[in-house]
Amino acid sequence: MNRRSFLEKSAVAVIASQARAFGLASEAPAAVNADAPVFQTADARWQAGYDHALRVLAGNVQRLPNYKDVVLIEGAVYPGIWQECGPHESLVYRRFRPEVARASHMVFFDKQRNDGQLPANHKRTETGFGQTQMVVPIAATAWELAAATRDEEFLHTAYTACSGWDGWLSQYRNTRATGLVEGFCTYDTGMDNSPRWKGIPNQCPGKDAKRFPEGYKLPRLCPDLSATVYGGRVALAEMARALGRPSEAQQCQDRAERLRALILKRLYVPEDAAFYDLDADDKFVRVDCDILSRMCGEHVVEQKLFETLWARQFSDPKKFWAPYPLPSVALDDPQFVRPIPRNSWGGATQALTALRTPQWMDHYGRSAEFAHLANQWCEAILREGDFRQQMDPVSGVFSHEDSGGYSPAALVMVDFTWRLAGIVETPGEVQWNVRPGCAASNGASFRMRSDSGAMLDLSYAADGATLRRNGREIARLTGGTARVITDPNGTPTALLGIHAEAQAVTFQQGRHKRHYTLRANERVLLKA
Repeated sequence: MNRRSFLEKSAVAVIASQARAFGLASEAPAAVNADAPVFQTADARWQAGYDHALRVLAGNVQRLPNYKDVVLIEGAVYPGIWQECGPHESLVYRRFRPEVARASHMVFFDKQRNDGQLPANHKRTETGFGQTQMVVPIAATAWELAAATRDEEFLHTAYTACSGWDGWLSQYRNTRATGLVEGFCTYDTGMDNSPRWKGIPNQCPGKDAKRFPEGYKLPRLCPDLSATVYGGRVALAEMARALGRPSEAQQCQDRAERLRALILKRLYVPEDAAFYDLDADDKFVRVDCDILSRMCGEHVVEQKLFETLWARQFSDPKKFWAPYPLPSVALDDPQFVRPIPRNSWGGATQALTALRTPQWMDHYGRSAEFAHLANQWCEAILREGDFRQQMDPVSGVFSHEDSGGYSPAALVMVDFTWRLAGIVETPGEVQWNVRPGCAASNGASFRMRSDSGAMLDLSYAADGATLRRNGREIARLTGGTARVITDPNGTPTALLGIHAEAQAVTFQQGRHKRHYTLRANERVLLKA
């Protein structure tokens, strides 16, 4: 029996006893693809929570009416897939079910109208076109999926569909001729029950996203909707390059940069270090909310401005660095909604926001702080014993008005486990997050197949971990916490500090040992 088979059979054998600790004794382990990532830890509580998350996700892979393939639905009280989040969630899940990730994009392209409008959602009851419902750009997730899977047919389809969607938004969501993207209703941004949209109808009149309600100082110029379109155009440029269309790529990039400049010029308020909607009377709607992380998620802000946002907003415990980050409205904003109702973007810490943090925290050099956020989320989920939509950012108590089985929270548990103490592959590099001493890494083994087909293995011992590629040892890291960065072929290129406190580590390749002390977020280049 090879090691992989042993690990899988052992996992099945111990799930029942581990599940009892998590209150899951009646559940059976879910089937996975042969090449699905494998994680095992000696910590029974963490293992049971992780396995439960995978079963929830497997159960949320469902067939919806009027579409031929199964997709990953939102789960809980949401029997459908939404454009703001569904494609991104399926991208996070794609190493377990790549065909589901593809279908969870294609359903939107399949339902696209002739004028270019993509549906806001596809549910059991209807396909919705009554709002834009955008956050993470579908063009960006489609491009990442196409590049990772080398699926040229999907790339062609996505480029055509997303170009049409960009054209629709330019035509129907630029009525004030500013070049920025306009919000017509609450559901446009997916911020249900937020004071940002207080008094504004949820949907557009007649469920027609081309129309806005009269008498509400609409339409608004929206920073996050504009950021979504910016990110989509950057992705369209990448798609066009991959398809051998350099002139179209340049046009997409130029349009993206013009939009980015407009966002920063018109919708950023330096004295508040915040982005706000600008209503039809050209007055800012001053609610300090999750707009901020969405701007960073699409990398609209440059590093210098990000450092200002980090110092004045994100890292402030009175604002967004709550005990359980990140609240959907700043803690000190007088419009924070308490008591917290269900489905509230009026202050609750949302699983969707957490799931999106890897898009920007690494990018801006805040990997150590991300680890804190990830650990807080995982611990809160393990205490809860189920996967719910939102929690109180101060107490970490989930809203029990929400039912369990929510895909974004289950994905947080799975994805953050790998980002805390496992392997993460990104374009051009592999990140090996060695974190001895935490629950997830206790006697742990992480195994995954890279996009190039190589088998990657991170195995923990008492003093650290060993990195292997196709069974060959790449390196060992002992003594403390750090990220080892390698190129796709397994050559180590850098070490990164991913712990809040300085860490003394020993990096070993063969017989050669080197000693380092890494501060939080410090990067050290490794010489060949």
